[in-house]
Amino acid sequence: MSRLRTALAVAAAQLRHERTRTALAVVGVAVAVLATTLLAGVGYGVVETGREQFDASGRDLWITGGSISGSPGGSGGFGASLLNSHEVARDVEARAEVQSAIPMAFQGVYVGNDSGEMQTVVGVGVSGGGPFIDYEEGELPHGDDHYANGSYDGPRFDEVVVDPRTAELFDVGVNDTLYVGSSVESARNNSFTVVGISSTFSSFLGAPTVTTYLSELQAVTGTTGTDRATFVAVDLTDGTNATATAQQLQRAYPEYEVRTNDEQMQSVLRQNAVVLAVGAALVVLAVVAGFALTVNVLSTVVFQQREELAALTALGMSTRTLVGMVAAQGVLLGALGGLVGVAATPPSALALDFVAAELVGFEGLVQTPGSVLVVGAAIALVMGTAAAAVAGWRTVRTVSVDQLST
Repeated sequence: MSRLRTALAVAAAQLRHERTRTALAVVGVAVAVLATTLLAGVGYGVVETGREQFDASGRDLWITGGSISGSPGGSGGFGASLLNSHEVARDVEARAEVQSAIPMAFQGVYVGNDSGEMQTVVGVGVSGGGPFIDYEEGELPHGDDHYANGSYDGPRFDEVVVDPRTAELFDVGVNDTLYVGSSVESARNNSFTVVGISSTFSSFLGAPTVTTYLSELQAVTGTTGTDRATFVAVDLTDGTNATATAQQLQRAYPEYEVRTNDEQMQSVLRQNAVVLAVGAALVVLAVVAGFALTVNVLSTVVFQQREELAALTALGMSTRTLVGMVAAQGVLLGALGGLVGVAATPPSALALDFVAAELVGFEGLVQTPGSVLVVGAAIALVMGTAAAAVAGWRTVRTVSVDQLST
């Protein structure tokens, strides 16, 4: 214990003496910790937010023609690869274990107001107003009558519900007019009356939306011939096993993908595997850089103090104590860097989450629970300990009485 106290006291004194190098090493470790905790926070936040959004939808299963991932802000929107969506929904809803099956489509559309300005937003097609839409004002009062059993010659109501962002973007409210179409030209020929305001789908998609009846969205986007939709959202009766029902539906509809909420989230994550891999590579690079900087600082200390360390050896200090003194510096640097990195994580996460919300429309994409902070602190201690081991090994190899000045 006496040797340990001596090593720690000398190590702390050396770090205070070499303040610039100490600061650089601490910053290196802190950056590595911060990069790790923030990326881990993004991964945790994305999964939790996605799960919350799927659970909040009130649906148990999702029948798709493939992936429902896409670029809500782009003109293409989400893919609409499920064919004969009304028929599929009707057949699924006829099952005893199914409470409701609702076909929906997400399509990129051009939207404009009376000023003539056009913007691309996500057009959402639903089979009716339904209880799954939470209205802040007004409602979609009718059903999907235009479908007319596949003839698409039923009455068109030309009504849309917009989210608050769309209402602000085009300066419209209930009873105002918007123009919607798959192109600028077609939008100018399709006027819709705003009948309500709802954040339901904009919260789910993270993008401005206009919501209308599915068949009418298909009419303005030219997909009536194949009755395309993005998915059929299925709500099961109470007590029904979602996994078992998904397997049954998958056998009944082998040409489609039937997923539970968790499986759909996993599919979305797989679609973004490249992005996740790049983020993981950045974390590895940050950790390696922090470790290299810490090792370099300790190695410089050993090199510049080789005569002083040799003098201590000549005075009778054991090699074990010298190595312990140098190793203690690495542990202290790791601990200091970890404290700085962990302390900087919450405010950095808040700032990053604000930027993410502005860019993609979702809040809570960066979350740093206690487990993430513990991982960051552990990485800092591992880096400090590993650097200390390297520096200690170099101490043994470079320090000897022969290095004393004559």
